[in-house]
Amino acid sequence: MVKTTLGSHGPYFAEYHIVWCTKYRRKILNPGLSVYVRKILPQIAREMVGVEIVEIGLDSTLRDHVHLVVKIPPKYSASNVVANFKARSDSSIRIKFSWVKKVYWKESVVWSRGFFLSTVGVNETVIKNYVKSQGKMDSEQVQLSLIDK
Repeated sequence: MVKTTLGSHGPYFAEYHIVWCTKYRRKILNPGLSVYVRKILPQIAREMVGVEIVEIGLDSTLRDHVHLVVKIPPKYSASNVVANFKARSDSSIRIKFSWVKKVYWKESVVWSRGFFLSTVGVNETVIKNYVKSQGKMDSEQVQLSLIDK
């Protein structure tokens, strides 16, 4: 069962799988930088009310991309949340790890421009069955309420 969150206008479930890469897929996510990324991303999330990181994944072999599973309330655009994660982490990485400036000596960014975004949750079949059954449930409830009176 999917756990919904109660927002100001009603319940919602909005979880996303987000992936972004380092600029030029450079393998900069060494163990030290990976630990820092795992620390800084939840701090950035806490500044956006209602945004919650469920899981952070960093590939120790490829060392060039970040995976996140994030709950994002409907009041935020998912792409704006990703932009915030990337921009804020980028600037703090450049401050904390001066060697990154040498890797990207011509560039002013650590992360590539794009990202992958996918929703997480119930599958398409479950949703279609739920939508199809809505009319049936409503009409049965009306009939039951007429009989009960």
